[in-house]
Amino acid sequence: MQNDVPDTGGEPRYRDRPVSFARRSGRMSDGQERAWNELGSFYLVPVERDQAVLSVRPGSAVDTETLFGRSAPVIVEIGSGQGHAIVAAAQNAPDVDFLAVEVFRAGLARTMLDADRAGARNLRLVEANAPEVLEHLLPAASVDELWIFFSDPWHKNRHTKRRLISPDFTPLAARVLKPGGVLRLATDWEDYALQMREVMTDAAGFEPGFDGAWAPRFEGRVMTAFERKGIAKGRDIRDLVYVRTDDTR
Repeated sequence: MQNDVPDTGGEPRYRDRPVSFARRSGRMSDGQERAWNELGSFYLVPVERDQAVLSVRPGSAVDTETLFGRSAPVIVEIGSGQGHAIVAAAQNAPDVDFLAVEVFRAGLARTMLDADRAGARNLRLVEANAPEVLEHLLPAASVDELWIFFSDPWHKNRHTKRRLISPDFTPLAARVLKPGGVLRLATDWEDYALQMREVMTDAAGFEPGFDGAWAPRFEGRVMTAFERKGIAKGRDIRDLVYVRTDDTR
């Protein structure tokens, strides 16, 4: 696995637990390179870095109304991949502003290409480590919905500590969500789904937004190739949804 911390001669100040992603090497296609160079000035949010390549400098928060040039509901997707879900959502809801958080540049470039073709101008992209985006880049109580669909399950026992949904993550999600805001989760990995539910049951500031064992499939999530692949392999897709309360226990 490639480390995203450059050799600066000092230890990173912020990273006290493993990141939930593995850096992937490889060149972007010519089309992706063009998208990055030609569309990035509109779609990419400038990020001030700390010591690591994908870090966010503390104290560098952005104002979402300034970012989008209007006051509107804000939906953030963490781990947007190639952007299929969020581009479709942005195209279908022009009165809502969307922010995609992803660490893989090729996926961000593909997202920009598709957003530009769809005329989705209510979308912006952030290339950064998601927990730091929630902790440092986004203001408190600035997000109406937070989506995390099919984050890496890190299914080997020795790797489960890298899963994004953990007790360390929930205070960051609670921080950015408005009271009444919604956290939506989905996975095709049963063990991870059970862990997510256990973590959220104990999370301060959240209450379930569903009855029974699992939430119904979120109708606002388009069926992507990734989800179809999980279904084809016989894995059940499990959704969870939680509402931000004023309870901080």
